[in-house]
Amino acid sequence: MSELLQKKCVPCEGGMPTLREEEVKKLLAQVPGWDVNGKWISKEFKRKNFIEAMEFVNQVADLAEEEGHHPDIHIFYSRVRFDIWTHAIGGLSENDFILAAKIDSIRDDG
Repeated sequence: MSELLQKKCVPCEGGMPTLREEEVKKLLAQVPGWDVNGKWISKEFKRKNFIEAMEFVNQVADLAEEEGHHPDIHIFYSRVRFDIWTHAIGGLSENDFILAAKIDSIRDDG
């Protein structure tokens, strides 16, 4: 089990530094399948159909509310892509990787 799953997102304030490249690489290794795209991390998930994709999105929405950290969500019928970054600092923080790990932990019944 990833150590990221044991952590909770903590509020960030503007002015905090974004993660350095070596920190991003270390955390990225703990969330397989996520890619760095500039200032955020992204991953696409596939479900059987639109309804299952929406159910997954709703599970992630509940998780995001619990964590107080919210991804950008893109829905393409049965595919869902999440882009995660810390808006307050304009880049990546550990919170982004915590949320990514927790999204990955949601069971895929599709």
